Amino acid sequence: MARISGVDIPSDKPTYISLGYLYGIGRTTAIQICRQLGLDLHRPARELSDDDLARIANLLDKEFLIEGQLRRKIAQDISRLREVACYRGFRHRRGLPVRGQRTRTNSRTRKGPRKTVAGKKGVKELR
Repeated sequence: MARISGVDIPSDKPTYISLGYLYGIGRTTAIQICRQLGLDLHRPARELSDDDLARIANLLDKEFLIEGQLRRKIAQDISRLREVACYRGFRHRRGLPVRGQRTRTNSRTRKGPRKTVAGKKGVKELR
């Protein structure tokens, strides 16, 4: 398995798909990287030479934020929103959807499992 920026990329898959295993590199960016460096998109990653891997790693270091650097930047952006006390910061702090989605129904991913509250007694039971 080839190793780029501390991540093992799968060797049996095409180069542009293998590059997608890096955090911050999607399909389109991986294709751009391969074309910029003149690599065959469909060549399996195991056939990349050490020189090719070094060129890819060099380009990623110069032009892209990936892996730990990108995760750190995203965490800093979110903490800045919290500190500024803007609406998005409050939503992050409370663990609610940030981008305007409805919360009356749905949003279970952010809110977690339902917390059941005891219902009110019916009018018929009070008589």
